[in-house]
Amino acid sequence: MKLNLHRPLIVFDLETTGLDIVKDRIIQIAYIKVWPDGREERCSQFINPGTPIPAEVTNITSITNEMVADAPTFKEYAQRLSEEFEGCDFAGFNSNHFDIPMLAEEFLRAGISFDFSRCRLIDVQTIFHKMEPRNLSAAYQFYCGRKMSDDYQAHLANDDTEATYKVLQGQLDMYSESRQTESSRCLSNDMAALAELSRTNDNVDFAGRIIWKPILDAHGQPQKDENGQVKKHEVFNFGKYKGRPVAEVLRKDPGYYSWIQNGDFTYDTKQALTRIRLREFNTRK
Repeated sequence: MKLNLHRPLIVFDLETTGLDIVKDRIIQIAYIKVWPDGREERCSQFINPGTPIPAEVTNITSITNEMVADAPTFKEYAQRLSEEFEGCDFAGFNSNHFDIPMLAEEFLRAGISFDFSRCRLIDVQTIFHKMEPRNLSAAYQFYCGRKMSDDYQAHLANDDTEATYKVLQGQLDMYSESRQTESSRCLSNDMAALAELSRTNDNVDFAGRIIWKPILDAHGQPQKDENGQVKKHEVFNFGKYKGRPVAEVLRKDPGYYSWIQNGDFTYDTKQALTRIRLREFNTRK
């Protein structure tokens, strides 16, 4: 099914030196840029991580140190990538849990503040697990009717990207109104709706160090705004101030901000905390 897009969609996949967002680095990024008029642009780029690729990663991906030796570093590639991604939504497989946080961290390490909060983030894996409570190979066989191993090599970013794109199209076909008899089984061909279905947490930052929580009244009940929506505020989700509103902690213990900024936290967490701090400062003016 052709995607119903109002702005470009980046369907992408990363290969990395490991799964630690703080310490590991991207070694390959591949994406398909799908335009609202149906045009598709493909790109696959090796990235020099500036550190040796672990043997176990090479065994899985077949990407060697020699293959990335002459490739650009992410810092060298970041500006071009951010310009290409500006104004786009994003789709991937497990992307909201790993690929997007990793990409955001790499951008920040390169000195580029790419605002993913303005993007719709569609996680094909989350949709798959919610609609058919299983990995990419199983999704490909289920939605595309073929074994992924017959068409692609798993764990190579460009092949995984192609498979992910076909799975997303297959999901929209399978869960269209014309093929489902129950409305609860239907998927809307709308990126905002798919992004909402892909959301699995109330994290403020990708690492989940700060989360959204309802603001409670004197009776312990959630407060609501004039539209009947529950009011929420940012709350620490770790450490000695776990469960405490971030704005309140920053007022009473301003040194806690410096401790986090100088600590072993992701750049994204530090940036989220800085946004809250600046907002509160400007509000009190």
